[in-house]
Amino acid sequence: MRKYKSIYVAATSQHVGKTTSTLGLASAFVAKGVDVGYCKPVGQHFIIHNNLQVDKDVVLFADLLGFEINPALHSPVILGHGTTADFLEHPAKYHFNTWLGNATSKIEKEHELVIFEGTGHPGVGSIVNLSNAEVAKITNSGVIMVAEGGIGSSIDMLSLCLSMFNAKKIPIIGVILNKVLPIKMDKVKYFVGKKLDEWGVPLLGMMPYDKNMSLPLIRTVADSVHGKVEYNADFMDSVVSGIVAGSLFTADEIKEKQDQLLVVGAARLDIAIADIIQISLQHGLEGSPFSGIVSTGLGNYKKATIQYIQKHNIPVIRTHLETYPAVLKISRIEVKINQRTPWKVERAIEMIDNNINLDYILNYSKL
Repeated sequence: MRKYKSIYVAATSQHVGKTTSTLGLASAFVAKGVDVGYCKPVGQHFIIHNNLQVDKDVVLFADLLGFEINPALHSPVILGHGTTADFLEHPAKYHFNTWLGNATSKIEKEHELVIFEGTGHPGVGSIVNLSNAEVAKITNSGVIMVAEGGIGSSIDMLSLCLSMFNAKKIPIIGVILNKVLPIKMDKVKYFVGKKLDEWGVPLLGMMPYDKNMSLPLIRTVADSVHGKVEYNADFMDSVVSGIVAGSLFTADEIKEKQDQLLVVGAARLDIAIADIIQISLQHGLEGSPFSGIVSTGLGNYKKATIQYIQKHNIPVIRTHLETYPAVLKISRIEVKINQRTPWKVERAIEMIDNNINLDYILNYSKL
């Protein structure tokens, strides 16, 4: 069944687009008629899905590729809470290499091309002798490295991260630069491409920064502030495109905006909503500019406020945090692509298809 050497997608650090790139690559290869298999060889966090303990990314790819999840095959090693400490005390209990080897052997027999998705930065897993480089070696894969699209910082990180794979003589298929500012595409391509040429590593392509890929959902916001849902729990998958903090704002600040998150003290929410209603009447605005509200501290709401919230299906999250700390936590949210963001999956596929040299990767990987 196997026609291609396996691919290991690694990244210079967390949150640079590893899962996004892996999704796009898998979908693009399927569109080219390739039977693609997926494995998350080492995971750090698991979920329970249909009574199975698997890495959360596996569920996303099962939907995309249409496979039935087998933890031993698709998520063979999970370094859950306490696992690393227990490994250091009792290493003989763990047969990680065997589990990975068995998973690799079986999944490669079932598919023409297998994509292994790495975990965190290349050093993650080293504590149990399963760094990304070690796992790429065990799975006998060629590596695609994903990095953020700057110049100096990107080159520095690529130098550091690629060295781990080079030390183990693991072939580097090439580099994908993600989140490149459109106005800097030519400059980044020239300078990073020039350095990669010196190293003999191909630049496979660059994906432009897309703000929509970084937009969190209300449920993500709620988690970040340890909040409790007070109203409209069915609308927690609404998108947040910006933050309005406090109860003082002007018509110009909100009348052209949509999907804003209002973060305000519970005692001042009535004032904020009254102002919004007044501004909407004055300017003939329909609907609401808010996709969600984070209500901080103590306080009760007037009937008119609750009616507005219910009329516009606005989820309200109550947190014990004060307004400024809540805004700070929300602004630091790192957004992961998942099943609840199908538009991001579609965009990831589109960006890979339009910007990455897929034919080169397939030709490189042919057995």
